[in-house]
Amino acid sequence: MDSQPRQALVRRVTGLARSTPGRLSLIILVLAIASLASGALTTWSVNRQEQALEDLATRSEPLAHAAQEVYRALQDADATAASAFLSGGLEPPQLRDRYEADIAQAQAALSVATASSPDLTATLAAQLPVYTGLIETARTNNRQGFPVGAAYLREASGLMRTELLPSAQELYRAETDRVVSAQHEANFPWGSMSVALAFVIALVLTQRYLTRKTNRLLNIGLLIATGAAGLSLLWATTVSVLVINDVADSRTASEKVDVLAQARIATLTARGEETLTLVARGAGQAYEKNFVEVSEKLEGQLEQAKRLDNTEAVDQAMRHFRQWQQVHQRIREADDAGQYNDAVALIDNPYFDSLDQDLVRAIGEARQDFSDEVATVSYT
Repeated sequence: MDSQPRQALVRRVTGLARSTPGRLSLIILVLAIASLASGALTTWSVNRQEQALEDLATRSEPLAHAAQEVYRALQDADATAASAFLSGGLEPPQLRDRYEADIAQAQAALSVATASSPDLTATLAAQLPVYTGLIETARTNNRQGFPVGAAYLREASGLMRTELLPSAQELYRAETDRVVSAQHEANFPWGSMSVALAFVIALVLTQRYLTRKTNRLLNIGLLIATGAAGLSLLWATTVSVLVINDVADSRTASEKVDVLAQARIATLTARGEETLTLVARGAGQAYEKNFVEVSEKLEGQLEQAKRLDNTEAVDQAMRHFRQWQQVHQRIREADDAGQYNDAVALIDNPYFDSLDQDLVRAIGEARQDFSDEVATVSYT
C-alpha cells in the first residue's frame, strides 16, 4: 500500500525536474548545498593550516629544541667531567659548576620532552642518576689520588655513549620528525580549493543556463553569489600560497637549526674524545681516532651551514674550529713526545669555548628565523 504514494512522489519530482521552473528549483537547491559545503570545507582547511602553524611554533619546534638540549647538555657534561679529571685532585670550580649546570639543564629539558615522548625518555630518566653516581665516585677517588678513579670515569663515559646519548639522539629525531610532520600539515589544501573552484564554475554555468532560458543577460542574485564565491576562493588561495611560502622558508630555517645543532653536538663529542685521550695516558688511540672522525664530520656540517646561510656566527665558528684543530695537533705532538703536562696545559685553550659560543649564537639566530617565518601569516 505504501508503494503507491512513493511512486506518486517520484512521478511528481520527475515531472518537476522536466519543467524549467522545476529545474531552476533543483539547481538552486544544489547550489545552496554546494555553497554550504564549499564554505565549510574552505574554512576547515584554512583553520587546519592555522592550527598546524600554531602547533609548529608553540609545540613541535620547542619540543625538538628541548630534545636537542638534552643531548647537548649530556654530551657537554661528559666532556666537562673528563676535563675536570685532568686537573688532578680538586677540580677547578668553573668546571664543576659547568658540569652541574649541564646536568640541571639536561634534567629540565628532559622534563619538558617527557610530556611528549614518555617512552623515549624512560631510559634517560633511569640511567642519568647512575651516570652521575659514577662521576661522583670517580671524583672522590681522583681527589684522593687513587688510580681507580680513571676506571670509574671511563665506565661513566661508556654508559653515556652506549645508553644515554643514543636515547637522547632517538628522542631528538622523534621530535624533529614531528616538526616535519607539522610542516606537511600546512601544505596547500588542494581538495578544498578544488571544491571551491568547482562551485564557482557551477555558478557561472548556471548563469549561462538562465541566460539561455530567460533571455536575461544577468541575474543579480547569481552575479552577487558568483562574485562572493570568487572573492572567497581568491582569499583562501592567497592565504594558502602565503602559508606554503612561509612553510617552505621555515623548512630551510629548521634544516639550518638541525645542521647547527648537530655541529654543536659534534663539537662537544670531539672535545670529550680529545680529553679522554689524555685521561687514558698513552692508551687513548681509540679516542684519538674518534676525534679525527668526528672532526671531519663537524667540518662538513659547518660547510653545510655556510651553504645554507653564511652568517657571521657560522663564519667565526669555522675559523675557531680550524684554530682548535691546530692546537689539537700541538697537544698530540706534546703527548706523543712524553710531555704529558704540556699536553694537558694546552687543553685549556679558548678556541673550543669560542666555537661552542659561535654555534650557540648561530642556533639562536636560526631559531629566530624559523619563528619569524612561521609567524608571518596571520589569519585574523
